Amino acid sequence: MLALSGLFVLFLHAQKNNNPTPAASNGVPRPKLVVGLMVDQMRWDYLYRYQNRYGKDGFNRLLNQGFSCENTFIPYTPTATACGHACVYTGSVPSINGITGNNWWDSKLNRSMYCVEDKTVKTVGSDSRDGEMSPRNLVSNTITDELRLATNFRSKVIGISIKDRGSILPAGHSANAAYWYDENKGMFISSTYYMNDLPQWVKDFNARKLPDTYYAQGWNTLYPIETYTQSTADAKEYERTEIGPKNSFPYDMKGYIGKDYWKLPFMPQAATYTFEMAKAAAINEQMGKGAETDFLAVSVSSTDYSGHSFGPNAVELEDTYLRLDRDIADFLNFLDKQVGKGNYLLFLTADHGAAHVPGFLKEHNLPGGSVTLSSLVKKVNQEMFEQYQIKDIISNSSYYNLALNHKQIDSLKLDINQIKKTLIKRFEKEEGIYRIVDKAALDQSNLPNPIRERLLNGNFPYRSGDLQVLTLPAWFKDNPKGTDHSVWNPYDAHIPLVWYGWNVPQGKTNHEYYMTDIAVTLAAMLRVQMPNGAVGKAIEEITGKK
Repeated sequence: MLALSGLFVLFLHAQKNNNPTPAASNGVPRPKLVVGLMVDQMRWDYLYRYQNRYGKDGFNRLLNQGFSCENTFIPYTPTATACGHACVYTGSVPSINGITGNNWWDSKLNRSMYCVEDKTVKTVGSDSRDGEMSPRNLVSNTITDELRLATNFRSKVIGISIKDRGSILPAGHSANAAYWYDENKGMFISSTYYMNDLPQWVKDFNARKLPDTYYAQGWNTLYPIETYTQSTADAKEYERTEIGPKNSFPYDMKGYIGKDYWKLPFMPQAATYTFEMAKAAAINEQMGKGAETDFLAVSVSSTDYSGHSFGPNAVELEDTYLRLDRDIADFLNFLDKQVGKGNYLLFLTADHGAAHVPGFLKEHNLPGGSVTLSSLVKKVNQEMFEQYQIKDIISNSSYYNLALNHKQIDSLKLDINQIKKTLIKRFEKEEGIYRIVDKAALDQSNLPNPIRERLLNGNFPYRSGDLQVLTLPAWFKDNPKGTDHSVWNPYDAHIPLVWYGWNVPQGKTNHEYYMTDIAVTLAAMLRVQMPNGAVGKAIEEITGKK
């Protein structure tokens, strides 16, 4: 009888093992929720530039209770939005993941390609074409994909951003959803890549018409304007005027209610709007409430819009970050209540930084300037037509990459190497241009190793140009007003990286790390496979202290 009882217990144990419980409750320690928070165009020094004006519960909470990797760099060029979001989540570089810019010249298709464009899908949520997007141009997978794979797709992954690329690329290929802002309609949308209809909660969120509420509020400084001592005078001639006829406070936006929704991303309320959408997703999708770890990828875009328009030293940018600090504090308090303090893992980073405005530098006797690259390309194309009878010998000049018209060059049986030499000699005569490099000979170039490696890491076959323009430090292309980014220099490539929450020690390190290390560190912490194109390394100060 005892023997039979023992056999029965063994039988029940075998049956139990044939029906295993979910991985999160099967001995694999993981947080309930991972939150990736990317702040578009956030230079590393913004953590400290306004620190004495930040409250205790936003950036300072992350710095004081979390772990900051103070010397984190982008290991490729161009330092652009799409590339940064792809790199953070793939642990890879453009030469592997294929995202070589927000746009690039596709030599196979012989046309310019937008990073997330996909004409096989349709907009979901509006009748505009802003939703014809998907992650299909990303050729490697993401940490969010690997989390889904590790849990047999039980983990829920959602991406949210004003920018389509800021939502789609982090969410990965297998995401449950990605939502982004339709600038024509003033609402969040998606595409048929993810769904055929918006969930009811998204429809209800859009029905609140928050963009009109923000337009009614307008934009004035959070504090008396004379207290903005980290900024220049309010109105400077080298600032741009996308959101109004003048570039000074207060900004009265009431006239745009019901229209011109493309102006909202320049306002700090666009960050608030993004966080409100993220909260709605967490609540309605019950993220962090199930047996498996969920992943909420949030990207704040307003900092990039206002940064481009006004530059790093404007009152507008200081106010944008002071307001963002409040939004982050509110979001952390929400996560404490929704998921539980200590139950979520959050990292904050940026896709790139930004240069100082040339006009600002000139005011203070600092070197820098703007190369009118687009005009220069037109001028050189005309000169080359007179010499070679080829129209538009330079087909495209995205992100300092010059793509040549191979079809015509080949048809005329011209020596492409001689053409390259002629172009290099011509472009290097221009003020502000440091070097022009032949991409085909990058590995043999005499560039300093860090620059050469970054160019190699950004070079993907058929999605990169033939020649690379390198400007002098603090020089950038085309826009003498406002600022820009895309180069290897520290002002564009030195980014914040702060970890907070589940199993994160308190402290900081000055060891040099790279954007590629973020996804690999997440993989180590979550105990899942790293993304399939990853080249980074786990940050042991984070993974080694449990």
